[in-house]
This record gives sequence, structure tokens and C-alpha cells, in this order.
Amino acid sequence: MKCYICAQQGDDSDAVAACVVCGMGVCMDHVVREEVETWEGGYPFPAKKLPKKIPRMLCPECVSVYRKA
Repeated sequence: MKCYICAQQGDDSDAVAACVVCGMGVCMDHVVREEVETWEGGYPFPAKKLPKKIPRMLCPECVSVYRKA
């Protein structure tokens, strides 16, 4: 798999991860490792936030949306 962002810029680099949100392939220059909150709960809600976060790989676009929330 190739990095989608690099391909848009006319470059050719291998992806090292896929964004956990949108699935975009990203290279080492574009991947963002983010500590994501973990929630527990069944259907229907309520849910509760767990004390530990999980490391996830995200693309720059998805991490910008995540950080705004």
C-alpha cells in the first residue's frame, strides 16, 4: 500500500499504517500516533469512559477532527 497523501503530492512512498478512522494509508511522515479514549458500555447506552487510553494510528485529517472534539 502507498501513502495516499504522498500520492496526491506526486510522491511515491510506502504506507506504514492505515488510519483507524478512515482507512487511509499513511507513511512515516504523515502518520500521527494518538492516545484515544476508550469507552465501555452496551446497547443501549449509558457508556462510561475507561481510565486508560489506547494508542491508535491516524491520518492528519482525522486527528485534526478528533482533537477538536
